[in-house]
Amino acid sequence: MEKNCYCQSGLPLADCCGPLLAGETHAATAEALMRSRFSANVVRDCEYLLKTWHPDTRPKSMNLQTIPPWCSLTVLSSREGQPGDSSGMVEFRAVWRQGVEIGVLHEKSRFVHADGCWYYLDGILM
Repeated sequence: MEKNCYCQSGLPLADCCGPLLAGETHAATAEALMRSRFSANVVRDCEYLLKTWHPDTRPKSMNLQTIPPWCSLTVLSSREGQPGDSSGMVEFRAVWRQGVEIGVLHEKSRFVHADGCWYYLDGILM
């Protein structure tokens, strides 16, 4: 039985974020990159998160201890961020749970397309 993707697209991991996380391909859209970054957070893949973060806003490093245990993702809207666009924005809600504590991250993430790849630029907390 194939494992469903962590980003909750409904697709098997192998047909969704898996090839992106493995470095086999690049995200075709800003939303695909955002979903793959959520999946990278779930599996705690700091290397992928840093690689897909725009160099102008990327931190020098990440601490695994600061990544909460994410459990669900809802994409609320996506603007631009399609093939041929130079930028895009994706609004989402992501839920984490640690023991009995539950938290929600509601963000409008900005993405830019440069050098043939989509990059996370920054986010506006809602």
